[in-house]
Amino acid sequence: MNTEDLIKQSASEQRKALLNKEVKATEILDALYKHIEAENAEIGDFNSLTQDEAYETAKKVDEKIANGEDLPKLAGIPLALKDNINLKGFKTTASSKILENFVSPYDATVSKKLKENLIPVVGKTNLDEFAMGSSNENSAFNNVKNPWNLNKVPGGSSGGSAAAVSAYHSTLALGSDTGGSIRLPASFCGIVGMKPTYGRVSRYGLIAFGSSLDQIGPFARTVEDCALLAEAIAGYDEHDSTSLNLEVPDMTQNLNKDIKGMKIGVIKELYETGLAPDVRKALDDAIQAYKNLGAEIEMISLPLIKYSIGVYYIVATAEASSNLARYDGVKYGYRAPNCESLIEMYNKTRAQGFGEEVKRRIMLGTYALSSGYYDAYYKKAQQLRRLIKNDFDHAFEKVDMLMCPTCPDTAFDIGSKSEDPLAMYLTDIATITANLAGIPAMSLPFALDSNKMPIGIQLLAPMLKEDRMFNFAYKLEQVADFNNKHQNNFAQKTVC
Repeated sequence: MNTEDLIKQSASEQRKALLNKEVKATEILDALYKHIEAENAEIGDFNSLTQDEAYETAKKVDEKIANGEDLPKLAGIPLALKDNINLKGFKTTASSKILENFVSPYDATVSKKLKENLIPVVGKTNLDEFAMGSSNENSAFNNVKNPWNLNKVPGGSSGGSAAAVSAYHSTLALGSDTGGSIRLPASFCGIVGMKPTYGRVSRYGLIAFGSSLDQIGPFARTVEDCALLAEAIAGYDEHDSTSLNLEVPDMTQNLNKDIKGMKIGVIKELYETGLAPDVRKALDDAIQAYKNLGAEIEMISLPLIKYSIGVYYIVATAEASSNLARYDGVKYGYRAPNCESLIEMYNKTRAQGFGEEVKRRIMLGTYALSSGYYDAYYKKAQQLRRLIKNDFDHAFEKVDMLMCPTCPDTAFDIGSKSEDPLAMYLTDIATITANLAGIPAMSLPFALDSNKMPIGIQLLAPMLKEDRMFNFAYKLEQVADFNNKHQNNFAQKTVC
């Protein structure tokens, strides 16, 4: 098997090859690192590589296969880890100057689960600084570029993870999603990305942005692979007070279950206005595909969704202001030199260590929490958030699944929105509601626009119904056959 074919395989295909002894786990890494070495400087998807750790894990897998031992489902399958998730002994920078040289002293819970499942971590991926951004243009190190078109953004904040999977630099990846930071890059880069129910996956060891919104989730090139990884990282964790003490279901058990007679609600407010023509056509085609599969389609109104951008950017920035107060140059991270007082050190450290977007969000959040404005802004936003959640609860009394575009448009040109924060924020209009409501949601690639850029369809499920969501996604994936489009497109590019 040549290396080009090997790295383009799904996790399920790579596992089969490993168990049949057609290839070794170390050989898969060899092929990937060769690919990364040739292209990472151009795409910018990795902040750092973790070869020693990855090869150590891969060798364990090869030994167990040679000895005929049982293996976890994803053992030996390479994974890229977003650089705001702690991996003991390696840098965790959040793509910020203020943490540029910070080495994590402990593993995040998901990192422990990766090790328990013998999943090799290829490296730490680039992101918008502290996960604040929709385009991956806010990193202190490099902009990540979209592998489909190097002049386009990959989406943010988990753009490095999405680009790594899309460019065949990794089979799987983990990202974090505060307002769409997994689903938006998945849509822009033509892969599958999923945000679990809030509390389904431990946040312990994830650098906090918005603690009531953040959730770690998987990237993959197929729905089945995404489901396998979601199952591997889910579960109760006593270190996370918001972790749900519930049994984790088999996320793949219902993948090919018949959906005839099931009801899908198309979110009216995200269908009727603001969609690019190619995105609208893709959504209409996806609706027809579900009808052909026997599902019943109806328009569902979520009347308060129009307030979601305002609610999100009050709640998220307020929590960011609180969470980022710890970065002051005292305990860890960057410290400004030549300061004559503590206050001067605080001021200079934060001014020099944080990028412009992070500073903007800290100031917005601090204002919303300040005396005299807390009730008018933060309290009102939390009250409206509850009402938005109620809209979803009422919708799921009528339908089994909700559906909308992941984004009103496809990937935009690098730099085209960087001077207009509001236009950038509106990119998340279709994704932030799932975080506000705490429900699971995912993006899967369905079609290409007229410029041959991917279009993602978003599915939203009731709380804890990830297995149902994967079932609906799997059925649509079979119709779209997007993985072949992906491979055929990249076969024509010099970048891959």
